[in-house]
Amino acid sequence: MSQSPIDALAEQYATRLADFHPVVASELGLIEYADQMPDYSQETADALDAVHADILTRLADLEPENSTDHTTKAALLERLTVDRQLHATGIVELNNIASPVQDIRSTFDLMPTAAVQDWENIAVRLAQVGDSLSSYQHRLAAAAAQGHSPAARQVDACIVQAQAAADGFFTEFVRLAPNVPSSLRTALERGATAAAQAYADFAQYLADDLYGQAHNKDAVGQNYYQLASQQFLGTHIDLAETYQWGLAELDRITAEQAAVAERIQPGASIDKARALLSADPQRQLHGTQALQTWMQELSDSTIEDMKQHFHIPSPMDKVEAMIAPTQDGGIYYTGPSENFTRPGRMWWSVPEGEDTFTTWQQTTTVFHEGVPGHHLQIATTMMNAEHLNTWRRNWLWVSGHGEGWALYAEDLMQELGYLNDPGDYLGMLDAQRMRAARVVFDIGFHCGFLAPQVWGGHVWDVETGYRFLQAHLNETPQVLDFEFTRYLGWPGQAPSYAVGKRIWQTIRAEDEKQPGFDLKTFHTRALEIGSMGLDTLQKALR
Repeated sequence: MSQSPIDALAEQYATRLADFHPVVASELGLIEYADQMPDYSQETADALDAVHADILTRLADLEPENSTDHTTKAALLERLTVDRQLHATGIVELNNIASPVQDIRSTFDLMPTAAVQDWENIAVRLAQVGDSLSSYQHRLAAAAAQGHSPAARQVDACIVQAQAAADGFFTEFVRLAPNVPSSLRTALERGATAAAQAYADFAQYLADDLYGQAHNKDAVGQNYYQLASQQFLGTHIDLAETYQWGLAELDRITAEQAAVAERIQPGASIDKARALLSADPQRQLHGTQALQTWMQELSDSTIEDMKQHFHIPSPMDKVEAMIAPTQDGGIYYTGPSENFTRPGRMWWSVPEGEDTFTTWQQTTTVFHEGVPGHHLQIATTMMNAEHLNTWRRNWLWVSGHGEGWALYAEDLMQELGYLNDPGDYLGMLDAQRMRAARVVFDIGFHCGFLAPQVWGGHVWDVETGYRFLQAHLNETPQVLDFEFTRYLGWPGQAPSYAVGKRIWQTIRAEDEKQPGFDLKTFHTRALEIGSMGLDTLQKALR
């Protein structure tokens, strides 16, 4: 691919990002980073901000040569601007799902383990866990000294997670090493012990030092929320209008669920229909091995079926179903390496003690995480090296674009007839009801909006919010607690799913007005240009 000056600048930026994010770089297949860990210090964060400032300055002097350049420039401008604005707030993320507390430990989930060299890389990274946590600790302390303490609720959650990492994960992990040289075995065991101690020390810092400086206010306010929303959507939304839309969407989905419950058993409530489906032996899976096998088989058959609706060439026609080593209840996707030697994977983090699973609840999850959801989206982008620079293929990810697409994909599967079974359809509606409920709660709580009259009509508080989510999320108590804490500590992210889907559907509706519209062509074109902010996407597709 011949490079324009804008492409060349984006390539330079991708190279710099690899230095700041070595774990991501190694996951993308850059083996020279396979034994490095990130530095989370304030100095490194400032250095990355300086890179962003430099890129924006140089970008301003470059004129696009073609439509690809226009999109790349718009995407760079939008992403780097919001990153700099967030950096300027001085806030350092600490939450129960997407902060270095989790990222440092989960680094080891995706590391290859087949060869001796792989375990040598693991040993070196284990030895650096302490430095990574220490750099993060110093940044948290500096932020707290500047008045940017995290919420006590998030500190509490991270204490539990850090202690859990200290209590056996690393030791158990290195026991997986096959027949490696004794010197390497010693290095692995030493590294595991050091990493566990580093997490124990970090948990102690959180409990003894940071918790005392933490604040009890969970809501971030409209100003910060608007910026966080921009980060996750890549577009500026009217928060009040979106909040009202979320309420209407929640009512619509709940009414549709009531109609489906009537189909499952005349006169049945939604809860009764759920109970009937969960009690059906034909819809039950027992044990994580059965769950993994079912996920894999459904994914494989779906990929074959979807080849008539999407362009799915080899090697992107494979997704691995995995049981995650963690137990927090999350389900997520990780992309393939750039050369696809590591395939895309869907992970299920099964909570401790859970051993029975119901297919009616999770059929739509496989579509969301695999094909036509995240895997199709991400793998299509990575396969398009001929037209997309490295930054756009591997580093540019916007939640509203990606999660919005995955929700759009769930609706699409219903449209294509793959959720005609009323149980599977009720499961999809459960998932969409959850996404609509968190639009309401996340925006309403953080922005200080009034709850509906049925929920008191007052400004949202944590007690009302928890009961509201309990009423609308069909989840176990452990998962509900995790999700509740997530929404409080990661403002703007959870609504990006449903709001992103809303924008994807708006884009398609506009395209359908054009003569000669073809759905497969629309999807192919939309996916091949990769992830970006939703404003940039709308302009690119026009």
